Amino acid sequence: MQTIGNGIELIKEQDFSSRLKNVGQVEADYIVDIFNRMMQQLKDERLRLREQNYFLDLLIAASPMGVIILDFDEQISSMNPVAKEILQASQTENSWGTIQHPLTKYLVKLQTNESQIYRLNTSEIYRCTKQTFVDRGFPHPFILIETLTAEVRKAEKIAYEKVIRMIAHEVNNTVAGVTSTLDTVVNSLSYNENNTEICDVTNICIERCMTMSHFITRFADVVKIPEPQTSETNLNEYIARFDKMIRSYTQPKKIQVSIQLDSQALYAYLDIPLFEGALINIIKNAVESIEDKGHIVISTTVNPPQLILANNGANIPEDIQSQLFSPFFSTKPTGQGIGLLYTREVLEKHHFNFSLHTDDDLWTRFIISFPKQNR
Repeated sequence: MQTIGNGIELIKEQDFSSRLKNVGQVEADYIVDIFNRMMQQLKDERLRLREQNYFLDLLIAASPMGVIILDFDEQISSMNPVAKEILQASQTENSWGTIQHPLTKYLVKLQTNESQIYRLNTSEIYRCTKQTFVDRGFPHPFILIETLTAEVRKAEKIAYEKVIRMIAHEVNNTVAGVTSTLDTVVNSLSYNENNTEICDVTNICIERCMTMSHFITRFADVVKIPEPQTSETNLNEYIARFDKMIRSYTQPKKIQVSIQLDSQALYAYLDIPLFEGALINIIKNAVESIEDKGHIVISTTVNPPQLILANNGANIPEDIQSQLFSPFFSTKPTGQGIGLLYTREVLEKHHFNFSLHTDDDLWTRFIISFPKQNR
């Protein structure tokens, strides 16, 4: 009885390494042998589970996919490093309420055994899947986040580059031949005053051909964006110089422009001509969204390092925000979807993060985030 009591104490303490000694009685020693075999099996099982769990922890930590393990109340239990990087979460942020990334509003609504692809207003694309594993006899939920941005971008670019090159080649060759022929016709008919009307019509045709050529060239320019040749630039000084150009776009609509620069200098590595083209597209979109006498605010912050272009024009509906940076997508009746595509390509080539969205205060903000510089 004393030996059995000692065994019960070992089980209570979960000491699976200790063993009971034989006491020299057949019946008691038989129980002791069974107990010791049971303790050895428990020890081996615990060791095996620890090894498996350690291996799984290593796999989860090294996974190229984001992994979020939830508790039984659907709250975040743990995240691997990739998930924290995707959601831009710090070490102390471990609840849905404290993580501000736009992907979280979709993750909390994801149903078990559901897989969805989400495009964000930051132009990033993710495939998110919610599954379960069995823990203590109950289904334990977890979420997998797979980044598709680079993969989709590559496929999109291969597709539209091929189409644009083919169209540009055919259109430009045709336009060149037609324009040359029409010029010859105008020159031949211009000597007779009776042909004035037909010459005017022919000149209009020539202008339309040139407009079509310019239209196709805009598409081709997106394909031909070169790799940035960057140099360190003080953003505050650059925006101050850029002010006059900005006002040339805003003055016709009497739009008020405010420049709010951080007291500290904000530095970034820029290809000025490329970056300036992207900024002009952003300003043009802001101006077009304002009917009359609106307000545009351009600001810089050092912590975090950002350039923010805000306007109080027409709001961007939530269901539209995720499509803004898709190739050739436009909400304008005559839009080509070129401006934001060009802007996206330029900013991605600079390795800058960016987003475009309308906030709760009904201001629309285009935010460009720069890497922190150690000076």
